[in-house]
Amino acid sequence: MQLTKHWAANLDDYVIDLAWSPDGSVLAAASASGPVSLFASLDGAKRHELPGHENGTNVLSWQPASAPARPEDSPCLATGGQDGAVKFWDTTAGQHVATAPLGSAWVEHLSWRPSPSNPHVFAAAGKNLFALKADGAIAHTFKPAPKTITALAFQPAGGCAAAAYFGGVTLWDADDFIAQKEFEYANGIQALVWSPDNKWLVSGNQDPSVHLWIPEQDIELQMSGYETKVKHLSFDHTSRWLATGGGRDACVWDCAGAGPEGREPAMLPHDAPVCALAFQQTHGLLATAAQDGVVMLWSPDRKQPLRATVKMPAAAAKLAWSPDDRFLAIGTEKGVVYVLKCEG
Repeated sequence: MQLTKHWAANLDDYVIDLAWSPDGSVLAAASASGPVSLFASLDGAKRHELPGHENGTNVLSWQPASAPARPEDSPCLATGGQDGAVKFWDTTAGQHVATAPLGSAWVEHLSWRPSPSNPHVFAAAGKNLFALKADGAIAHTFKPAPKTITALAFQPAGGCAAAAYFGGVTLWDADDFIAQKEFEYANGIQALVWSPDNKWLVSGNQDPSVHLWIPEQDIELQMSGYETKVKHLSFDHTSRWLATGGGRDACVWDCAGAGPEGREPAMLPHDAPVCALAFQQTHGLLATAAQDGVVMLWSPDRKQPLRATVKMPAAAAKLAWSPDDRFLAIGTEKGVVYVLKCEG
C-alpha cells in the first residue's frame, strides 16, 4: 500500500474545511479568509472560485445526490460563515443561488439530512439551530440550546440530528422538528459522530474523554485517560472500529457487541499530537495526521496495521477520502491542498 501525490493546489489562507462532491468529481476547499475553491478531482484544475463569506468561511457541506440523479440537477454546496449566513451555490455554474441570514453569530456547523427526497440542511449559529431548505428558506427555527452549539451530526438513516453544547446533547426529529431525547453531559463537547449502522452516538469531550450513547436503549459508556481534549472521531464503514484523537496516539476502539467500555484500544503511535483522522468510506483503511506533518495509513483489524507513511510540508487541518476511496485529500494549515492517490 502506498500514497502517491496526485496533485496539489494553493489557497490564500488556512484550509478550514474540505469535502468531496457526492459523485467524487469535485473537491471543495474553504479558505479561512473566505473564498471556496472547486477543483476537478482528476487533475486538480480549478473549476470555480466562489467568493464565500465576508470576513471568513467556517464550514461547507454538499447536498446529498438525488436518487437517481437527474442531469438537470446541479450539485448544491452549502457554506456557513462569520457573516452569520448560510449560502447556497450552484457548483456547475459556479454561481451563488440563495442566502439564509441567521443573525450575528457565526455559522460554524452544517449538516445535510441524508435524504435526497426531503432535503434540509441543519445549521448551527451560536445557541441557535435552524432547518433550511435548498432555496435558502428557513423551514424551522429550533428552541435555543442552553449554551453555544459546539457539534452537529445527522444520523445516517436521516431520522434525527444530534446537536451538542456544554452540558449535553439534544436529538431533534428531522420531520416534525421536535426533541426526541436529551442526554446530559456535565462538560464541553468538541465533536460528534454516529456509527453508520445508527447504533452509536459518540462525543469527543473537553474533560478529556469519549462518551458513547445507544439512544434506542438509553445505554451510556465512557472512556477516559486521554492526554488532551478529544476533537477528532471517525467510524469505519462496518461500525465496528471507532478511531479517536486526543494525544500522540490515535486510539481505535472495538465497538462490536456490547461496545468498547472495559476493552483495551489499539494504540497507533505518532511523534506529535494527532490533528486529524478519517476512515475510508467503504474500505478498511484509516488515515491519521499529526502536527509534525506526518500522515499514516493503518489497517486497525490487522496485527501489523501500519500500511504507509508520508511526510507533508505542514500539519493537516482536514482529511477527506473521496467517495470511491481512491484519493485522500489533505488540507494544511499553510493553505495547501494535496490530493494523494491510494494504491496497492
